[in-house]
Amino acid sequence: MARRLPSTPPVLPGFSSVHVLGSGGFADVFLYEQNMPRRQVAVKVMLSEVVNDQVRQMFQAEANLMAQLSSHPSILTVYQASVSADGRPYLVMELCSSSLSERYRRDRIPVADVLRIGVAIGSAVETAHRAGVLHRDIKPSNILMTAYGHPVLSDFGIAASLSESEPQEVVGMSIPWSAPEVLLDETAGTVESEVWSLGATVYSLLAGRSPFEILGSDKNGASELIGRIDKAKLVPTGRTDVPPSLERILARSMSRRPEQRQSSVLELLRELQQVESEVGVGQTPIEVAVDDWALATVTDLEEKTRIRGVAPVVATRRRRRRRRQVTEAQAAAVHGPLGGAGARGQAGPGQSRALLRSTGTRPARRDRRVLALVWLLVAAGVVVIALGATATLVLVRATSTEIPRVTGISTSSDGTSVVFSWSDPGLRPGDSYVIATGDDSSQQTVGRFVASPSDPDAEVCVTVSVNRGGRSGEPSAETCATVERTP
Repeated sequence: MARRLPSTPPVLPGFSSVHVLGSGGFADVFLYEQNMPRRQVAVKVMLSEVVNDQVRQMFQAEANLMAQLSSHPSILTVYQASVSADGRPYLVMELCSSSLSERYRRDRIPVADVLRIGVAIGSAVETAHRAGVLHRDIKPSNILMTAYGHPVLSDFGIAASLSESEPQEVVGMSIPWSAPEVLLDETAGTVESEVWSLGATVYSLLAGRSPFEILGSDKNGASELIGRIDKAKLVPTGRTDVPPSLERILARSMSRRPEQRQSSVLELLRELQQVESEVGVGQTPIEVAVDDWALATVTDLEEKTRIRGVAPVVATRRRRRRRRQVTEAQAAAVHGPLGGAGARGQAGPGQSRALLRSTGTRPARRDRRVLALVWLLVAAGVVVIALGATATLVLVRATSTEIPRVTGISTSSDGTSVVFSWSDPGLRPGDSYVIATGDDSSQQTVGRFVASPSDPDAEVCVTVSVNRGGRSGEPSAETCATVERTP
């Protein structure tokens, strides 16, 4: 089938059309130059022949979603949305390069770069999930690169609310990166199906092909791909520089059963971070918005621990020290040096009156004021020491290197695998679990562990320990289980 020609770019006030950037099933994307402020932008314009009430609502939903989410550094920025004079809705977006969708098939992308892209895009997906939105079309061609080489997620055109993820009419999908339950119309999308798509995308960037595509074969049509995806028999990427742990993580993310995948995109991202540490590169930050209450709590604590009134006390002490020095100087001028005749009381009448003024009732009142000041300083010192002790205790607790121990591991079976689960013993950001199995192998995870033994009658035994900063704590007691076959 011949590809259609791009539509005519609409006349948009404040913009000048340059040339077409790409075409899709529902829209064309054009390069425009914005007049004020002057910059180049990408403008996505709906096709006039497909514009109806449903598509118009879809387009409006995409504009609203991307506007709400585009403050995230890994989501494409939308500048404005409107309808052209000829009735076609359009989006004005940040201009990015689509080179990644071509690069992964042409070049071997370094593992570290793929991990960085996976964590950045996964952060965008996790952010969308926390806003109640499923992207539903995660794939390499929807990852664009900014002028500074930062990956951003685009095209929320078929996004759906998490609360509307029951089976329904799907307006579009990308078969090679879609989960089997989506392809079989069992659901329009879930968090677990997004985990599959993100894992499939990371796999594609490593392998140079989609996960179930056979290079050089003529059997990569829709029906053949759906059949292979439904069986979910994933083969390794074929690269010797991809760590076995990363192969296992991606295989788990594309498990046939949704419950055997990572329970959230965040869990998958933490596992990718662990691989980054394994290959010797810095962990890419997981960029998920912090709740406002956390920032407010920090501010409140700073206000409550701020000591007030110390500076005026010090100033008063200095002023009184100066007055005392002046008084002593005056007394020395009248009575002579200490130990001299004036000190022994051998002074004349005028000198006695001066001595009375200098050492009479006023010095007694000053002594009481000095005594009160001393007690005030002592009380302030006690407060400072108490606050210091509290801060030290909090700091010690916050920086404690004691690694918690996992206890109470429970097991369950779905007829083909064994699931080991346990309660959180007190993990911190960056911590993970190390699973040691009976065959002396181990792997890392951030949640439950699913084992699928090749021999259904074999007993699977595991111990679980917490890894913190590259150190593993005391392992749990060994727990064993077998697959419970469904009668």
